Amino acid sequence: MAEFHKVAKTGEVAPGEVGVYEVDGHRVALCNVDGEFHAIEDVCTHDAGPLDQGELIGSQIKCPRHGAKFDVTTGKALTLPAVKPVPRHEVKVEGDDVYVALNEAKVSPTMGRRRRARR
Repeated sequence: MAEFHKVAKTGEVAPGEVGVYEVDGHRVALCNVDGEFHAIEDVCTHDAGPLDQGELIGSQIKCPRHGAKFDVTTGKALTLPAVKPVPRHEVKVEGDDVYVALNEAKVSPTMGRRRRARR
């Protein structure tokens, strides 16, 4: 069973905003989509950039580096250059406390980067 960690109060992240929290060595982006909280790993699967610095519109967050978009409710990569989903984390709200349980999937710091062979 996943271990839940208290990360925030519901009033800390307003609708349409993203808060970043450290949970067991992971940077977790807590996204408020119309009053419903969703948590994803705070890293773009294309180039490992921080997603929290991008714009959250509805349920989509846009990476500020190259414009890849992800659905924060599913983690799915919606636009290039990202093709791999970002890991989602389970969220529960009890009263005005928000808890996150980490997903086992981890994003490698080099995910999405490919080395080109020298010729």
